[in-house]
Amino acid sequence: MFSIIGVIVVIGAILGGYLLEHGNVKVLLQPAELIIIGGAALGTLLIANPLPVILSIAKGILAAFKPSKYNKERYLMTLRMLNELFKRGRKGGLTGIESDVEEPEKSDIFSNYPAIAAEHHVLAFICDTLRTAMSGTVSHFDLDQMIELDLEVHHKEVTQPVTALTTVADALPGLGIVAAVLGVVITMGSLGGPPAEIGKKVAAALVGTFLGILLCYGFLSPLAASMARSNEAELDYYHSLRTGLIAFVRGAAPILAVEFSRRSIPAAVRPTFKEMEESFRAKAEAAAA
Repeated sequence: MFSIIGVIVVIGAILGGYLLEHGNVKVLLQPAELIIIGGAALGTLLIANPLPVILSIAKGILAAFKPSKYNKERYLMTLRMLNELFKRGRKGGLTGIESDVEEPEKSDIFSNYPAIAAEHHVLAFICDTLRTAMSGTVSHFDLDQMIELDLEVHHKEVTQPVTALTTVADALPGLGIVAAVLGVVITMGSLGGPPAEIGKKVAAALVGTFLGILLCYGFLSPLAASMARSNEAELDYYHSLRTGLIAFVRGAAPILAVEFSRRSIPAAVRPTFKEMEESFRAKAEAAAA
């Protein structure tokens, strides 16, 4: 939502200031300059990155215009799920949740939380961690190190689209200069013609530089920063899962393991202990009814 507002503010401020100075908006409409800059930027993106990274960039840009899914309600839902999972594991031992871990698509616990079950990596992260703990040959310290390695690999993957988009954004001012130089070349070929015609060609050349700088600092760089924040929010979410799972494997009581998880949630979206208790109580009452 704020990304959309930001785009409107950027465009409105630039056009508003330009019009206040009695500028002609038609002069800014230079399709050829936009094709040169946009096409060259797309080409550099294709040269430097494989298809999965490019698709991830497209998904990241679209996600930047949507509210973050890692809000308080999402964390409350996750804490409820962990509480149910840990209670079952405490009651019957780790073997008590073996069926849930081995076949999560058939688990009555995971099926109650379709938003979480629909995310393959999240589900695999939880199940693989518990499956490894069930082997009985891995200490909780080694398991924590294993999870950290998993998160490092995942974080490296999700930062590749951000790095690629940032690289393209940094190249846009230079590509704008390329478009401007081509415009100057065309202008030089028109010397001796009507002054008004030469003026239009110079204006078109300058618009190339303007578009390159605007697209870099007004749009792509902020979008890359927004994608980076989304990645950090995702990493925070996995960190809360990691904290709760390790606490449970270490032998903590279910409510204590869940509390470990809650305490690791960023303050801006962290539910209070009371909110967590009320959420558990409402879930239990709904199940009983």
